[in-house]
Parts: sequence; structure tokens; C-alpha cells
Amino acid sequence: MASQDSEEKHSESIVNALKDSSDSAICESEWTTTRLELWSFYVFYIGNNGLSGFNFGPSQFQNLLFLAGYDPSQPPFTLACGDGDCVLPYLGKVRNINAIVLLTNGISFAIQAALLLLIGAWADYGRWRPNITIFFTILAVAVSFAWLGVDDPSQWRAGIPLYILGLITYQCTLTFWTAAFPGLVRDLPEVKESLTQVKHGKKDLEAHTKFISLSRNRVSNISFTIQSLGEVLILAVMVGILKGLKSDSSTEANTMAFSVLIAFSGGVWLLVALPWFFFEKRRPGLKLPPGTTILAVGFKQAYVAFRECLKLKQTFLYLIFYFLMGDVLNTTVTVVGTLQNSLVSYSTLQLTLLLIVGIVAQAIGIYTFWLVQKRFGLSTKTMLTFNACWIIVLTIWGLIGVHTDKFGFKHVWEVWAYQVFYGVLVCPWYAYSQTMISEVSPLPQMFLFFALFSVVGKTSAFIGPFVSSAIIEDSSNNNMPFSFLFALGAFSMIFLWFVDVPRSRIECAEFIQAESERKAFETNTSARETPADV
Repeated sequence: MASQDSEEKHSESIVNALKDSSDSAICESEWTTTRLELWSFYVFYIGNNGLSGFNFGPSQFQNLLFLAGYDPSQPPFTLACGDGDCVLPYLGKVRNINAIVLLTNGISFAIQAALLLLIGAWADYGRWRPNITIFFTILAVAVSFAWLGVDDPSQWRAGIPLYILGLITYQCTLTFWTAAFPGLVRDLPEVKESLTQVKHGKKDLEAHTKFISLSRNRVSNISFTIQSLGEVLILAVMVGILKGLKSDSSTEANTMAFSVLIAFSGGVWLLVALPWFFFEKRRPGLKLPPGTTILAVGFKQAYVAFRECLKLKQTFLYLIFYFLMGDVLNTTVTVVGTLQNSLVSYSTLQLTLLLIVGIVAQAIGIYTFWLVQKRFGLSTKTMLTFNACWIIVLTIWGLIGVHTDKFGFKHVWEVWAYQVFYGVLVCPWYAYSQTMISEVSPLPQMFLFFALFSVVGKTSAFIGPFVSSAIIEDSSNNNMPFSFLFALGAFSMIFLWFVDVPRSRIECAEFIQAESERKAFETNTSARETPADV
């Protein structure tokens, strides 16, 4: 009974906080998300699809390593790589090329973590974020075109910085583009109208909370679906390019084709990014804290966000889950990618066709997840939990291959099956994991918490590749990292299980009230968000 009374008091505090908020907070807002801005947001994602920095760039890098490497069963550089092991000297040691890819991947994510600590906070202050998105997009496109000059095995060392820069620019652009998501959804006309109805007593708080949650999921899932459909068209054109280049006629033609595809995807990216550059509204962010410079604010913000996160139990639980499961998925995809590239002998045509299957499956999976959620009114946590279980299954798939050659990414048919499995059941992670951040974070400081989760995500992303690289080196088994990934993924599910989203809304509302009293966060406008926006 006491517990019930406590819950009622908590709920009453939220309602009172809502009633105490001035009605002018919504009316005075000059920002409304238009259909043009929303569709520019969607279309931008078609270009920021990862084909250059996340797919073909890493594949070309591994291809160059394989062609430049040698079989360690013979004296160095006397026997080219074949079906056996393949090694190269790298960072003071002769390493398996798969371990080199994972190690370089880890270095890239370590740089990203440090970079986001420095500039990640700039998304939250003034009107910096759109400019940073533009900068990283242009740099990513430049890196894509730079691959045209790296198409010979002897240039594999030049591929290292391009591989690292490709990943960094892709991930950083994605981070700053994603940071627009909370404000974009908050300013949707239907969301603003719903909040106004609550404030005037025409709609209850619970209905509004559910409505804004579904609105976030709708925008997130539609953006992923549109991106998938656009990417399929890009890949279809790429098949034509490969036929024109006769990529399967020789190893040299295949290697050159990789670089052409990377450059083409970069050109498309720039083209579809232009509408977002022009039509995104430059919504004001926070004011710099007194005595803090723009160069120091990132480190201070990370500290403040982590400190505040400790006050929000549910947010902290999700932060731990996001850290662990994000590492599992990023590393698993990289490990499977190295096995897939080897199985199809680095064929650009085969890899492009595999991506077409994967992206079609991704579009079907993400949109189906959304339709099911909408039809049955399922929560974001429910959808994310279901999705995360399939990530665990993916690690089990690879784990089986530790002790047998009959299964576990050992055959070409498996990588075709993997593309379908990954697209339909795993890819919704990228939509729901981001939406879940907004479910457990206080909206007035949403960018602050998005920045924290971005830094945490990038930090975890370099731990897994480093560990997996060491495991491959120690065991000489390319499937052995799946044992570590399975254990880590299973452990992470414990934290998601204990996340209580309704309780998080109460914690966030109380947090907002407490923070507003000491004015820990100030915006550049007079309008303040209300607890009902959470």
C-alpha cells in the first residue's frame, strides 16, 4: 500500500510540474518541423549509408592485405596467400590479416572516442552541429575519392589511413546527424499539438507519452527504411558499373573496381546530403557554462552527463547495456565481415550482390518491426529486447564454427543466409537502440545524453576489436572471438531486463525539476521544455 501511495505521489509530481509550466512555452516556440525538413533528414541517410567507409572501404583494405600478404608456412614473401593462413608485418609484429583489420578497426574507434570527447559536445551549444555535420560529410566524400589512388597491393599501407579516416568520418557524420533526431521529433506539428492538448486538459499524460514514443519510433524506422530502399538503388547501379569494368576478369580489375565503387558511393552521398545542408533548421542549443571554453566543454560535458546519469538509475542501466551490446554487435559484424570477404575471395560483384540482399532484408526487417510495434502498441524496450536476442543468436552461429568446419561462417551459402538474417532480425537495433536513448533521457538535456551515449558507444567499439584481435592471434582460430562476444552479449541482457521505462520518466521529471532550480542547464531561448516532453 505504501508503495502504491509512493507511485501516486510520483505521478502527481509530474502532473503538477506540467501544470506549473507556462502555457506560452509551446506557443512561443518558433521551430516547427516541416515535411521538407523531415524528408531532407530521411534522404541524407541514403548517402550516409556506410557503403564507402563501413562496407567497401574495409573490404578493399582487407583485399589489399590479402594480395600483399604471404603464407607463414614458407619464408616471408615467398608464397602468396591462398587457402591457408595469411600474414603481414604490422605495428612491430607479424600478424594474421584478419587480426590486422580488427586491430586497425579498434584504433579507428579509439580515435573516434577521443574526438567525440573533444567536439561531441559542440552539437549541444549554439548552432554548431549543422556545420560539423557538413564538415564531416565533405571530408568523408574526399576520403572516398582518395581511394581512387589506392588500387594496388603494394599500396596497402596507404590504405591504413584511408580505412581509419573512412570509419571516423562515417561514424562522426552519423553521430551529428542523429543528434538532430530529438529536436526534429519534438517539433513535429502533431507532437506539439498533442502536448498542447495535455496542457489544456484535453488529453491525459499517459496517452501523450505513448504518442511521442511512437512518433520517435516512426521517424527512426521510416528513416532506416528509406535509407535501405535508396541504398538498394545505389547498389543496383553499382552492379552495372562492375559489369562495365569487367571486375571479374582479373584480380587487378577487381581491386580497381573496389576503389571505383567507394568513390561512386561518396559522390552519391554528397548529392543527397545537399537538401539537408540547406533545409535543416538551426535550432539553438545550450549556453556555454560560465568560465568554460568551447575546447574544454566536451570533457566537462562528459563529466556532467555521467554525473547526472548516476542520478538516473534507469538511464545508467541502459547506458551499461548500450556499452556492452554495442561492442558485441560492432565487433561481431567486423569479424563476420572478415570471414565473408575471404569466403567470396574479395569479389566486388559477389560482395555487392550480398549487400543488395542484406539491404533489402534490412528494409523488410525494420519496416516489419515498426508495423508490428504499431499494430500491437508494443513498447520500445519490448522491441529492443526481442531484437537483442537475435544478436546473441548471431554470436552462437559463429561460435559453432570454433569446433567444426560444417557450420559457423565456413561456407558461401552461410554468408548469403547471414545477410538475410542480419537484415531482418539484427538491423532494427540501429533504430531501436537510438530511440531507447530518448526514452530514458530528460529532453531538455537530450543532446547532452546523446553525446554521452555516443562517446560510450565509440569507447566500447574499440575494446571488442582489440580483444578479438588478440584472441585470433593467440588461438589461430578466426571464429574464437565469438566465444567472448557471446558471453559479453548474454551478460549485457541482464541490464536491459532491469530497465524500467515508466520509472525512468518519473526519474527524468524529478531530475528536470531539481536541475531547473539550480539552473544547471540554460538554453539560448526563453522557452523551456516541460516534463511532459520526456
